[in-house]
Amino acid sequence: MVSEAPPFWWSKADWRAWTLYPISFLYGRIAGYRMANAKRASVPVPVICVGNFTVGGAGKTPTALTIARAAKAKGLNPGFLSRGYGGSLDVTTVVDPAHHRALAVGDEPLLLAREALTVISRRRVEGAQRLVKEGADLIIMDDGFQSARLAIDYALLVIDATRGLGNGHIVPGGPVRAPIRQQLRYATALLKVGVGEAADNIVRIAARAAKPYFTASLNVCDSADLSGRSVLAFAGIADPSKFFRTAESVGAQIVARRSFGDHEHLTDDEIDDILSTAERDGLQIVTTAKDFVRLAGHHGKAAELASKCRVIEVEMAFADTLAPGLIIDRAINACRDRRLREGRKA
Repeated sequence: MVSEAPPFWWSKADWRAWTLYPISFLYGRIAGYRMANAKRASVPVPVICVGNFTVGGAGKTPTALTIARAAKAKGLNPGFLSRGYGGSLDVTTVVDPAHHRALAVGDEPLLLAREALTVISRRRVEGAQRLVKEGADLIIMDDGFQSARLAIDYALLVIDATRGLGNGHIVPGGPVRAPIRQQLRYATALLKVGVGEAADNIVRIAARAAKPYFTASLNVCDSADLSGRSVLAFAGIADPSKFFRTAESVGAQIVARRSFGDHEHLTDDEIDDILSTAERDGLQIVTTAKDFVRLAGHHGKAAELASKCRVIEVEMAFADTLAPGLIIDRAINACRDRRLREGRKA
């Protein structure tokens, strides 16, 4: 299933957003009601949810990976919980990156599983219980903030500094998933990623609500050999332009670019176009880690493309290097308080 946000979501609200406003209003009321009245099950370990206000990527997966690394540095055994969006499996599954393909488990879970124990489940409570059974002593949810049926001890909402909340309207008139003030009520903190002013207003609103916020940037891990090279860049993520800017930031000269929908699996014709264009013009093919894992494990055209790709790996770097550890510590304390409250009610 491909998720591609309409371009008008990310510009000033126009007639399309306002035409859809009655549906957005109804959608927002339902989403807000569900958030306020959800019965959340409990697990005996801390739960950190890395979510965002809007549909589409803001850097949740790199953030989750950074928190997991900080947890392992503290001697913890973190586990990722994902819905497995884009995959076909509908049963709770421990992801094995050496065995599973993105078609089955989704692309993001494969990236997470390279770092730590990862479980996909359409039923998050069941998935969390499986993680505990497998030995996880800290659960990091990748997304699921608005729909969680699991007790969350720390909810970190990631927002892109360049795109912010888009036109500010709720789905389907815009990218916002639920009323902003309703979301802030259940958020613990915000993480502003990148440079820009589009997120400043929501940061100010969060500050007035006494919600702390952190800042971070997506940094390229290794790109020395791309400086000055002519490349064909392709990306099937929520905001392909972000990847193109990343490639240019390390000195790559983008001669051709191809944008696809988030989580989209390329057809043979699309792969042929990329391969033939790169060969004809003498271009190095570059892509994201998420796009690459969707090619991994296949044969034929997909395998050929994978063999010719240069992956530009990025990682989330918090401005305050102590922030991930602080988030973990606060989640642990909140879990302890939650368990005490549950014990008194028993």
